[in-house]
Amino acid sequence: MSKIHVQATVNGDSVEFLADPRETLLDCLRDHLDLTGAKEGCGTGDCGACSVMLNGRLVSSCLVLGVEAEGAEISTIEGMADGNELHPLQRKFIEHAALQCGFCTPGFLVAAKALLEKNPDPSESEIRFWLAGNLCRCTGYDKIVRAVQDAAAEMRGAA
Repeated sequence: MSKIHVQATVNGDSVEFLADPRETLLDCLRDHLDLTGAKEGCGTGDCGACSVMLNGRLVSSCLVLGVEAEGAEISTIEGMADGNELHPLQRKFIEHAALQCGFCTPGFLVAAKALLEKNPDPSESEIRFWLAGNLCRCTGYDKIVRAVQDAAAEMRGAA
């Protein structure tokens, strides 16, 4: 099967790659663009480890074909920090010890950022509901929720 030329914007940069029509966006990001932050945990869209933003929508990149990224705008964990300056969510995950092995962390961060862009002042239950598609086997979820709450307050300029 012949590969298809794909042009997209990833983390603000114009990119091009050749994708097999059966390849997932996750595989294209990892194998063709060397963006290895998104992980394959389940391959069925159930764990959230491969979460990315696609045209402003949170998606499981294991469920999207790479060829569907043609002309798309994609944001991954690699685009979250501003150079050496961590995003408030990244800093708060560290401060609250909201990660252990780190496998799920990129997906949680991308999902939490998507939430805070839609709702800068979510309740605890809204955070838990929004992040329900992301699974963690190490930390439990309380530290993750606290980190998101703290980052949200900082980003709003709250005390």
